[in-house]
Amino acid sequence: MTDHAMPFLVLTRAGFDDIAARVDLGRASLFLNPGLLSEADIARLRETGTAVHVMATPVDPARPREVQQALLLTRNARGSVWVERGAPLAATAANATDSLQPADAPLTPAMPLGRRLARSAGAFAGAALRRLRAPERGRRLMAVPYLGFGNAGRIWLKGRLLDEADFREQSDLDTGWQNLVALYQRLESDEVADARVQAHFAGAIHETRTDNGGYFSFDFATGAPLAGGWHRVELEFPDNLQPDGAPLRASAEIRVPSAGARFGIISDIDDTVLWTNVTNKLNMALMLARTNHHTRKPFKGVAGFYRALRDGVGGNEDNPLFYVSSSPWHLYGPLVDFLKLQDIPLGPLLLRELSVRQVLKLTEHGNHKLEQIERILNFYPGMQFVLIGDSGEQDPEIYAEVVRRHPGAVKMIYIRNVNPDPSRIDALDRLIEEVSATGTQLVLSHDSVFAASHAAAEGLIAVDRLPAVRSDKRDDEEARPPKTGL
Repeated sequence: MTDHAMPFLVLTRAGFDDIAARVDLGRASLFLNPGLLSEADIARLRETGTAVHVMATPVDPARPREVQQALLLTRNARGSVWVERGAPLAATAANATDSLQPADAPLTPAMPLGRRLARSAGAFAGAALRRLRAPERGRRLMAVPYLGFGNAGRIWLKGRLLDEADFREQSDLDTGWQNLVALYQRLESDEVADARVQAHFAGAIHETRTDNGGYFSFDFATGAPLAGGWHRVELEFPDNLQPDGAPLRASAEIRVPSAGARFGIISDIDDTVLWTNVTNKLNMALMLARTNHHTRKPFKGVAGFYRALRDGVGGNEDNPLFYVSSSPWHLYGPLVDFLKLQDIPLGPLLLRELSVRQVLKLTEHGNHKLEQIERILNFYPGMQFVLIGDSGEQDPEIYAEVVRRHPGAVKMIYIRNVNPDPSRIDALDRLIEEVSATGTQLVLSHDSVFAASHAAAEGLIAVDRLPAVRSDKRDDEEARPPKTGL
């Protein structure tokens, strides 16, 4: 799109006819609903110099949210888009009704983002004050509890409160556009700050409040020993009443390692379990935008290897898994769905609190992972752990630091080699020597079958599980490649 080509979002035939009568289409860039014009009409427009883009997914002009999402992808460098009469302009979450364009209004450019944010600030502040004064009735909020963990006498869990409807379930038939819209909805979700949250467990009530990002967390003693397995904590938001007058409620699941567990597994996700190309931020963003948990694929053989580690050499050890990643909590739901869909053992995920602007600015990648790994180790001081990561960013350095800080706590380190740069290989060789001096092995692996073979030789998994890992790798190699086109 050139600077002189003003973008127009055109959703109906009547809107197109109105725009065609008012502007020089040769100097316009049209974003059209699919099926609005025939192929012959589009060809004629392009011959006259009109830039024509047909959207992959229909946009309902009566749905402000769909129009808002379409506007995000059509703005030019000056930040303005012309919208046909009758279509609602992009609405902010705090002031949606004030931004609707009346049906008889002339063509009007969408309000610049900065002005919309400034205009909505007063409404947002007023809404926050009203939340402090009295319980809200009828407001549809969404509680998102994350998988937590515990030991015999203590529980840790986290979650978030959002001013959103439930996210749409995605499928392997979704187009790139639909995946992009779904990703935007998760990253753009509106948090609810300073809301009371109560955790009900074993007859006791524990209370906290959501922070500015809408997050809440609990870390409390259980009062009685807990058996291994999954436990449920009931959550209640007493100041947020549903249309029926009852407070918003949700349930959180907590994993306590079984008595027979011989070791724990802490795994990275990006470029370890799931291919994301995290070393190339642009490619990573494109992958996230174009795919979903149905169409993303794990590294070959990961599912079989992780199931073997969970079961251990005895076959029934039920060793617990934990996933630590620099991905934002916004992606928690799709990541859990991905693990379930690929039959990769489920476990608590410890992700990052990030704003939308910070999603790809992982400057504190190392600090976050180190803090979360130490949280897990402190919960289970008598348990050894197998650490699994990749060579793409800082996993080897982070894991080496864990070994230095917690002597004897790390049983084995497996690093998937995803960075062939010779200088990176040299750095890894130095880390291997450093870690080996402590009695812990750091193993550089090119795939899951190699790592599984080593694990079997070290007595971490049963030797008879190796054929299953190889079979799992073959199945992944034969799987249909993900659909990434928009």
